[in-house]
Amino acid sequence: MNSQPAPPLRIAVVGAGWAGLAAAVRAVQAGHRVTVFEAARQIGGRARGLALRLPDGREVMVDNGQHILIGAYTESLRLMRTVGVDPDQALLRLPLVLRFADGSGLQLPDWPAPLDVLTGILGARGWRWSDRVALLRTAMGWRRAGFACAPETTVAALCRALPPRLLAEFIEPLCVAALNTPIAEASGPVFLRVLHDALLGGRGHSNLLLPRVDLGALFPHAAARWLAQRGAAVRTGQRIDALHWQAPHWRVGQQDFDRVIWATSAFNAVPALVQSAQAAPNVVASDMLAWSTTAAGLTHRAITTVYAQAAATPASDRLLPAPMLALRSGPKAPAQFVFDRDAITRPADPTGLLAFVVSDSGGERAALEAAVVMQARRELGLAVRPLLTITERRATFACTAGLQRPPAAIAPALLACGDFIVGPYPATLEGAVRSGIDAVRAATAPPALG
Repeated sequence: MNSQPAPPLRIAVVGAGWAGLAAAVRAVQAGHRVTVFEAARQIGGRARGLALRLPDGREVMVDNGQHILIGAYTESLRLMRTVGVDPDQALLRLPLVLRFADGSGLQLPDWPAPLDVLTGILGARGWRWSDRVALLRTAMGWRRAGFACAPETTVAALCRALPPRLLAEFIEPLCVAALNTPIAEASGPVFLRVLHDALLGGRGHSNLLLPRVDLGALFPHAAARWLAQRGAAVRTGQRIDALHWQAPHWRVGQQDFDRVIWATSAFNAVPALVQSAQAAPNVVASDMLAWSTTAAGLTHRAITTVYAQAAATPASDRLLPAPMLALRSGPKAPAQFVFDRDAITRPADPTGLLAFVVSDSGGERAALEAAVVMQARRELGLAVRPLLTITERRATFACTAGLQRPPAAIAPALLACGDFIVGPYPATLEGAVRSGIDAVRAATAPPALG
């Protein structure tokens, strides 16, 4: 006797950032009926595009923060292709490079792993042989341990055998870029997982992928079109402040749904779920409050991007020797990286626009801008004029050692996704996308027998 296929589920996704849209696309692929609710008028969440007007009147698209993807972001790249974005056109692919303006630092060749890593370390400029040997010895130790360590291990403890120069010019910028957390606090296990997938995951996994288009065009806008073409609804400007449990359904925005995937930030999820718990049955309310307590325990870090225009273009027509450079950061030099937007986006008419990224940022905007101007003059020999400074106050969670992150499961038929959910990655686009896919898998799995 043939069993009938299960009917499609009605699934609500609350939040149209990368996690929520990834969940929506995956649910539609699985044949379910999907409605996405987004409080803002613009989709994309904390990774979205915005317009910047140059002094000459031209308008260019930038992002609410300069992002880097890597070749190991396999699910993000797969989803882009699914919704009609060609990553080979939308992203500038470069071998992993952490070099400074003076040419010192690490650059990997485009070779198979781990030969690329070995060659890159041995050929690093400005490093002593003792530095290179120390890094190779430490990396071999991580590999023998299976790129795993105790949950409470910090990155500083993990790298305690490395010379101070490597800590300051390699480990610290790499850790802050990936985890947005200083090495003295950052999670060793998460750092090792990122290194493993990037450096040993396969050829090209360590490559840097720099968006040539704004982050909205890179995935969210194409995803929304793809969803609409397949009958899903994306409702912007519709805030969901609470859910109502009416077994076996959740009521969201005057509609009943079989499953709800909550895909907002932790900061926005907690008050909504606490509010929802007040009218829920005791067992459901207890689950929601327990999840909210864990999510509320997360602390957040800010990231600032200073978009600045060079006063004059060098004779070579290249502002920087590479599309992306590391910067020597410190108390009076806040930026860790700088990006040459023209080298990445290749506009018809040069803009002279640079993006300075300040991870784990603090302080007032005027002070940050003044420090970045001095840093550009001192390290790059460029006079720059800040045009737009964007600080995402809760850009990422602090990925600290021993951190307890909330699970995907919240309550019956209610799941969460986002870059802060339990998972192997820090707060990255890949972490957000994978959590969305995982939430759909868990929400639509058949009940266990037994």
